[in-house]
Amino acid sequence: MAEAGAHLTSTAVSEQPSVFEVLAQESLMEAVRPALKHAVKVLAESNPSRFGFLWRSFDELYLLLDLLLQNHFLSNCSASFSENFYGLKRVSGRQRLPVRLGMTRASRWWSLLLLCLLPYLQAKLEAKLARQRDEEDFSIRLAQTRSQRLYRAAVAAYPYVSSAWQTWIFCQQLLFVFGVSRTHSPLLWLAGVRLERLNAQDIRDMERNARTPGRPAGGSLMQRAWWMMSQAARGMAVSVSSSLSMGVFFLQFLEWWYSSENLSTVKALTSLPAPPPPLHLQQDQTGLGSESRNCCLCRKPHTNATVLSTSGFVFCYRCIYTYVKSNHRCPVTGYPTELQHLIKIYSPES
Repeated sequence: MAEAGAHLTSTAVSEQPSVFEVLAQESLMEAVRPALKHAVKVLAESNPSRFGFLWRSFDELYLLLDLLLQNHFLSNCSASFSENFYGLKRVSGRQRLPVRLGMTRASRWWSLLLLCLLPYLQAKLEAKLARQRDEEDFSIRLAQTRSQRLYRAAVAAYPYVSSAWQTWIFCQQLLFVFGVSRTHSPLLWLAGVRLERLNAQDIRDMERNARTPGRPAGGSLMQRAWWMMSQAARGMAVSVSSSLSMGVFFLQFLEWWYSSENLSTVKALTSLPAPPPPLHLQQDQTGLGSESRNCCLCRKPHTNATVLSTSGFVFCYRCIYTYVKSNHRCPVTGYPTELQHLIKIYSPES
Protein backbone atom coordinates (compact mmCIF):
# COMPACT_ATOMS: atom_id res chain seq x y z
CA MET A 1 0.00 0.00 0.00
CA ALA A 2 2.81 2.40 0.87
CA GLU A 3 4.63 1.74 -2.40
CA ALA A 4 1.41 2.19 -4.38
CA GLY A 5 0.69 5.43 -2.55
CA ALA A 6 4.19 6.67 -3.19
CA HIS A 7 3.84 5.85 -6.86
CA LEU A 8 0.55 7.75 -7.13
CA THR A 9 2.02 10.69 -5.27
CA SER A 10 5.07 10.80 -7.52
CA THR A 11 2.95 10.86 -10.65
CA ALA A 12 0.75 13.63 -9.27
CA VAL A 13 3.74 15.86 -8.56
CA SER A 14 5.78 17.31 -11.40
CA GLU A 15 8.55 14.89 -12.43
CA GLN A 16 10.84 17.69 -13.60
CA PRO A 17 13.55 18.44 -11.00
CA SER A 18 14.24 21.91 -9.69
CA VAL A 19 17.24 23.95 -10.69
CA PHE A 20 18.76 23.40 -7.23
CA GLU A 21 18.72 19.63 -7.72
CA VAL A 22 20.36 19.69 -11.13
CA LEU A 23 23.05 22.16 -10.04
CA ALA A 24 23.74 20.16 -6.87
CA GLN A 25 24.33 16.94 -8.81
CA GLU A 26 26.74 18.77 -11.14
CA SER A 27 28.76 20.20 -8.25
CA LEU A 28 29.13 16.72 -6.74
CA MET A 29 31.26 15.33 -9.58
CA GLU A 30 33.16 18.61 -9.84
CA ALA A 31 34.26 18.09 -6.22
CA VAL A 32 35.40 14.48 -6.71
CA ARG A 33 38.13 15.13 -9.29
CA PRO A 34 40.10 17.85 -7.38
CA ALA A 35 39.92 15.84 -4.15
CA LEU A 36 41.20 12.68 -5.84
CA LYS A 37 43.86 14.63 -7.72
CA HIS A 38 45.19 16.17 -4.52
CA ALA A 39 45.35 12.73 -2.86
CA VAL A 40 47.34 11.35 -5.81
CA LYS A 41 49.66 14.38 -5.70
CA VAL A 42 50.43 13.89 -2.02
CA LEU A 43 51.07 10.19 -2.67
CA ALA A 44 53.40 10.96 -5.59
CA GLU A 45 55.34 13.55 -3.61
CA SER A 46 55.83 11.12 -0.72
CA ASN A 47 57.44 8.51 -3.00
CA PRO A 48 58.10 9.81 -6.54
CA SER A 49 59.87 6.67 -7.77
CA ARG A 50 57.00 4.35 -6.84
CA PHE A 51 53.88 6.51 -7.23
CA GLY A 52 55.06 9.16 -9.66
CA PHE A 53 53.38 7.42 -12.60
CA LEU A 54 50.00 7.94 -10.91
CA TRP A 55 50.49 11.69 -11.03
CA ARG A 56 51.85 11.72 -14.58
CA SER A 57 48.98 9.53 -15.87
CA PHE A 58 46.26 10.90 -13.61
CA ASP A 59 44.02 12.16 -16.43
CA GLU A 60 44.05 8.80 -18.24
CA LEU A 61 43.49 6.77 -15.07
CA TYR A 62 40.66 9.05 -13.98
CA LEU A 63 39.09 8.73 -17.45
CA LEU A 64 39.17 4.92 -17.16
CA LEU A 65 37.59 4.95 -13.69
CA ASP A 66 35.02 7.49 -14.79
CA LEU A 67 34.07 5.38 -17.81
CA LEU A 68 33.56 2.29 -15.65
CA LEU A 69 31.55 4.18 -13.05
CA GLN A 70 29.32 6.13 -15.43
CA ASN A 71 28.72 3.14 -17.70
CA HIS A 72 27.52 1.10 -14.71
CA PHE A 73 25.02 3.74 -13.59
CA LEU A 74 23.85 4.54 -17.11
CA SER A 75 23.22 0.86 -17.79
CA ASN A 76 21.51 0.00 -14.51
CA CYS A 77 20.00 3.30 -13.31
CA SER A 78 19.56 5.33 -16.54
CA ALA A 79 21.52 8.17 -14.94
CA SER A 80 25.04 9.27 -14.19
CA PHE A 81 26.52 8.65 -10.77
CA SER A 82 25.74 12.13 -9.44
CA GLU A 83 22.26 12.16 -10.99
CA ASN A 84 21.39 8.84 -9.36
CA PHE A 85 22.82 10.11 -6.07
CA TYR A 86 20.24 12.90 -6.09
CA GLY A 87 17.36 10.63 -7.18
CA LEU A 88 17.25 11.62 -10.87
CA LYS A 89 17.09 9.65 -14.10
CA ARG A 90 17.61 10.28 -17.80
CA VAL A 91 14.78 9.80 -20.28
CA SER A 92 14.53 10.40 -24.00
CA GLY A 93 13.48 13.92 -24.93
CA ARG A 94 10.62 12.59 -27.10
CA GLN A 95 9.03 10.47 -24.39
CA ARG A 96 5.99 11.72 -22.47
CA LEU A 97 4.96 11.13 -18.90
CA PRO A 98 4.90 8.62 -17.38
CA VAL A 99 8.07 6.84 -18.60
CA ARG A 100 9.75 3.67 -17.39
CA LEU A 101 13.35 3.31 -16.35
CA GLY A 102 15.66 2.69 -19.28
CA MET A 103 17.54 4.40 -22.09
CA THR A 104 18.09 3.64 -25.75
CA ARG A 105 21.51 2.40 -26.78
CA ALA A 106 22.23 5.58 -28.76
CA SER A 107 21.27 7.86 -25.84
CA ARG A 108 23.40 5.82 -23.43
CA TRP A 109 26.50 5.97 -25.62
CA TRP A 110 26.06 9.68 -26.32
CA SER A 111 25.62 10.30 -22.59
CA LEU A 112 28.75 8.29 -21.78
CA LEU A 113 30.74 10.17 -24.40
CA LEU A 114 29.67 13.60 -23.19
CA LEU A 115 30.01 12.71 -19.50
CA CYS A 116 33.54 11.28 -19.67
CA LEU A 117 35.39 12.10 -22.87
CA LEU A 118 34.44 15.76 -23.15
CA PRO A 119 35.73 16.72 -19.64
CA TYR A 120 38.93 14.76 -20.36
CA LEU A 121 39.57 16.70 -23.59
CA GLN A 122 38.73 19.96 -21.84
CA ALA A 123 41.24 19.23 -19.07
CA LYS A 124 43.91 18.40 -21.64
CA LEU A 125 43.25 21.61 -23.56
CA GLU A 126 43.45 23.70 -20.40
CA ALA A 127 46.74 22.03 -19.44
CA LYS A 128 48.10 22.74 -22.93
CA LEU A 129 47.00 26.35 -22.62
CA ALA A 130 48.74 26.76 -19.27
CA ARG A 131 51.91 25.14 -20.62
CA GLN A 132 51.79 27.40 -23.67
CA ARG A 133 51.68 30.49 -21.45
CA ASP A 134 54.62 29.20 -19.42
CA GLU A 135 56.66 28.55 -22.54
CA GLU A 136 55.98 32.05 -23.80
CA ASP A 137 57.32 33.49 -20.54
CA PHE A 138 60.33 31.23 -19.98
CA SER A 139 61.35 29.75 -23.33
CA ILE A 140 63.74 30.83 -26.02
CA ARG A 141 61.89 32.13 -29.09
CA LEU A 142 62.78 30.07 -32.14
CA ALA A 143 61.53 30.05 -35.72
CA GLN A 144 58.09 28.48 -35.93
CA THR A 145 56.68 26.24 -38.62
CA ARG A 146 53.23 26.62 -40.13
CA SER A 147 51.75 23.86 -37.98
CA GLN A 148 53.14 25.50 -34.85
CA ARG A 149 51.59 28.85 -35.82
CA LEU A 150 48.23 27.16 -36.41
CA TYR A 151 48.54 25.46 -33.05
CA ARG A 152 49.29 28.76 -31.31
CA ALA A 153 46.31 30.36 -33.07
CA ALA A 154 44.03 27.54 -31.89
CA VAL A 155 45.33 27.91 -28.33
CA ALA A 156 44.75 31.67 -28.49
CA ALA A 157 41.17 31.13 -29.69
CA TYR A 158 40.34 28.61 -26.95
CA PRO A 159 39.48 31.23 -24.25
CA TYR A 160 36.88 32.78 -26.57
CA VAL A 161 35.39 29.37 -27.37
CA SER A 162 35.28 28.57 -23.65
CA SER A 163 33.55 31.88 -22.92
CA ALA A 164 30.95 31.17 -25.61
CA TRP A 165 30.36 27.71 -24.13
CA GLN A 166 29.86 29.13 -20.63
CA THR A 167 27.44 31.70 -22.05
CA TRP A 168 25.44 28.91 -23.68
CA ILE A 169 25.29 27.02 -20.38
CA PHE A 170 24.08 30.13 -18.54
CA CYS A 171 21.37 30.82 -21.13
CA GLN A 172 20.25 27.18 -21.05
CA GLN A 173 19.98 27.27 -17.25
CA LEU A 174 18.05 30.54 -17.44
CA LEU A 175 15.58 29.04 -19.91
CA PHE A 176 15.23 26.00 -17.65
CA VAL A 177 14.41 28.19 -14.63
CA PHE A 178 11.62 29.98 -16.52
CA GLY A 179 10.22 26.71 -17.91
CA VAL A 180 11.06 27.44 -21.55
CA SER A 181 13.52 24.53 -21.84
CA ARG A 182 13.24 21.02 -20.37
CA THR A 183 17.03 20.62 -20.07
CA HIS A 184 19.39 22.77 -18.01
CA SER A 185 22.60 21.77 -19.80
CA PRO A 186 23.70 21.78 -23.45
CA LEU A 187 25.23 18.33 -22.85
CA LEU A 188 21.80 16.86 -22.12
CA TRP A 189 20.39 18.60 -25.19
CA LEU A 190 23.18 17.17 -27.35
CA ALA A 191 22.57 13.68 -25.93
CA GLY A 192 18.83 13.99 -26.62
CA VAL A 193 17.76 13.32 -23.02
CA ARG A 194 16.26 15.19 -20.09
CA LEU A 195 16.27 14.70 -16.32
CA GLU A 196 13.32 13.54 -14.23
CA ARG A 197 12.84 12.44 -10.65
CA LEU A 198 12.85 8.76 -9.78
CA ASN A 199 9.51 7.27 -8.71
CA ALA A 200 8.66 4.17 -6.67
CA GLN A 201 8.43 1.95 -9.75
CA ASP A 202 11.90 3.02 -10.88
CA ILE A 203 13.34 2.12 -7.48
CA ARG A 204 11.68 -1.31 -7.61
CA ASP A 205 13.10 -1.86 -11.10
CA MET A 206 16.63 -0.99 -9.94
CA GLU A 207 16.34 -3.33 -6.95
CA ARG A 208 15.14 -6.14 -9.22
CA ASN A 209 18.04 -5.56 -11.61
CA ALA A 210 20.48 -5.62 -8.70
CA ARG A 211 19.14 -9.00 -7.51
CA THR A 212 19.40 -10.55 -10.99
CA PRO A 213 22.90 -9.77 -12.34
CA GLY A 214 22.45 -12.20 -15.28
CA ARG A 215 25.61 -14.29 -15.10
CA PRO A 216 26.30 -16.22 -18.31
CA ALA A 217 25.91 -19.94 -17.66
CA GLY A 218 27.91 -21.45 -20.53
CA GLY A 219 29.18 -18.45 -22.43
CA SER A 220 32.53 -18.06 -24.11
CA LEU A 221 35.71 -16.89 -22.42
CA MET A 222 35.17 -13.37 -23.72
CA GLN A 223 31.65 -13.26 -22.27
CA ARG A 224 32.89 -14.48 -18.90
CA ALA A 225 35.68 -11.90 -18.87
CA TRP A 226 33.18 -9.17 -19.73
CA TRP A 227 30.87 -10.38 -16.96
CA MET A 228 33.73 -10.29 -14.44
CA MET A 229 34.62 -6.74 -15.52
CA SER A 230 30.99 -5.65 -15.18
CA GLN A 231 30.78 -7.19 -11.71
CA ALA A 232 33.99 -5.42 -10.70
CA ALA A 233 32.60 -2.14 -12.01
CA ARG A 234 29.37 -2.79 -10.11
CA GLY A 235 31.26 -3.41 -6.87
CA MET A 236 33.39 -0.31 -7.35
CA ALA A 237 30.33 1.79 -8.15
CA VAL A 238 28.49 0.57 -5.05
CA SER A 239 31.51 1.21 -2.81
CA VAL A 240 32.09 4.69 -4.24
CA SER A 241 28.41 5.52 -3.88
CA SER A 242 28.36 4.34 -0.26
CA SER A 243 31.52 6.25 0.64
CA LEU A 244 30.27 9.42 -1.03
CA SER A 245 26.96 9.11 0.80
CA MET A 246 28.90 9.50 4.04
CA GLY A 247 31.47 12.01 2.81
CA VAL A 248 29.48 14.29 0.47
CA PHE A 249 29.77 17.25 2.82
CA PHE A 250 33.48 16.63 3.22
CA LEU A 251 33.86 16.67 -0.58
CA GLN A 252 32.02 19.98 -0.76
CA PHE A 253 34.47 21.34 1.80
CA LEU A 254 37.41 20.06 -0.25
CA GLU A 255 35.98 21.74 -3.35
CA TRP A 256 35.95 25.06 -1.51
CA TRP A 257 39.35 24.48 0.11
CA TYR A 258 41.16 23.74 -3.15
CA SER A 259 39.43 26.46 -5.13
CA SER A 260 41.35 29.26 -6.82
CA GLU A 261 40.58 31.64 -3.95
CA ASN A 262 42.48 29.43 -1.49
CA LEU A 263 45.23 28.34 -3.88
CA SER A 264 47.96 30.40 -2.18
CA THR A 265 47.04 28.99 1.23
CA VAL A 266 47.11 25.43 -0.05
CA LYS A 267 50.51 25.94 -1.66
CA ALA A 268 51.91 27.29 1.60
CA LEU A 269 50.58 24.34 3.60
CA THR A 270 51.54 21.66 1.08
CA SER A 271 54.96 23.01 0.06
CA LEU A 272 57.60 20.42 -0.73
CA PRO A 273 60.26 19.61 1.91
CA ALA A 274 63.85 20.60 1.28
CA PRO A 275 65.64 17.63 -0.34
CA PRO A 276 68.94 16.40 1.14
CA PRO A 277 72.16 16.91 -0.83
CA PRO A 278 73.33 14.05 -3.07
CA LEU A 279 75.27 11.27 -1.37
CA HIS A 280 78.30 11.65 -3.59
CA LEU A 281 78.63 15.29 -2.51
CA GLN A 282 78.51 14.28 1.14
CA GLN A 283 81.14 11.54 0.74
CA ASP A 284 83.53 13.12 -1.77
CA GLN A 285 84.66 16.29 -0.01
CA THR A 286 87.84 16.63 -2.08
CA GLY A 287 86.04 17.18 -5.37
CA LEU A 288 83.25 19.31 -3.98
CA GLY A 289 84.52 22.52 -5.50
CA SER A 290 84.79 21.27 -9.05
CA GLU A 291 81.66 19.06 -8.86
CA SER A 292 79.45 21.90 -7.62
CA ARG A 293 80.27 23.91 -10.74
CA ASN A 294 79.19 21.12 -13.12
CA CYS A 295 75.68 20.50 -14.42
CA CYS A 296 74.16 17.19 -13.29
CA LEU A 297 72.81 16.55 -16.79
CA CYS A 298 75.64 17.40 -19.18
CA ARG A 299 78.53 17.02 -16.62
CA LYS A 300 80.05 20.29 -17.85
CA PRO A 301 80.49 23.68 -16.14
CA HIS A 302 77.25 25.58 -15.80
CA THR A 303 76.25 27.69 -18.77
CA ASN A 304 73.60 30.28 -17.90
CA ALA A 305 73.16 28.69 -14.47
CA THR A 306 69.54 28.07 -13.45
CA VAL A 307 68.19 26.68 -10.18
CA LEU A 308 65.00 24.68 -9.60
CA SER A 309 62.88 26.23 -6.85
CA THR A 310 61.38 22.82 -6.04
CA SER A 311 64.70 21.16 -5.20
CA GLY A 312 67.47 23.81 -5.07
CA PHE A 313 69.81 22.10 -7.56
CA VAL A 314 71.61 24.12 -10.24
CA PHE A 315 71.79 23.16 -13.92
CA CYS A 316 72.49 24.69 -17.30
CA TYR A 317 69.42 26.54 -18.50
CA ARG A 318 69.15 24.71 -21.81
CA CYS A 319 69.69 21.30 -20.16
CA ILE A 320 67.13 21.73 -17.41
CA TYR A 321 64.61 23.47 -19.67
CA THR A 322 64.62 20.54 -22.10
CA TYR A 323 64.44 17.98 -19.29
CA VAL A 324 61.60 19.66 -17.35
CA LYS A 325 59.60 20.28 -20.51
CA SER A 326 59.74 16.55 -21.35
CA ASN A 327 59.53 14.93 -17.88
CA HIS A 328 57.91 17.58 -15.61
CA ARG A 329 60.10 16.63 -12.63
CA CYS A 330 63.48 17.35 -11.08
CA PRO A 331 66.16 15.01 -12.50
CA VAL A 332 67.84 14.62 -9.08
CA THR A 333 64.97 14.41 -6.55
CA GLY A 334 62.07 13.45 -8.81
CA TYR A 335 59.82 16.20 -7.39
CA PRO A 336 57.05 17.41 -9.75
CA THR A 337 58.40 20.50 -11.51
CA GLU A 338 57.14 22.89 -14.17
CA LEU A 339 58.84 25.55 -16.30
CA GLN A 340 57.81 28.35 -13.97
CA HIS A 341 60.01 26.80 -11.27
CA LEU A 342 63.20 27.70 -13.22
CA ILE A 343 65.07 30.62 -11.62
CA LYS A 344 68.08 32.34 -13.22
CA ILE A 345 71.14 32.77 -11.00
CA TYR A 346 72.93 36.11 -11.28
CA SER A 347 76.52 36.23 -9.96
CA PRO A 348 78.45 39.44 -9.19
CA GLU A 349 80.80 38.74 -12.13
CA SER A 350 77.88 38.80 -14.58
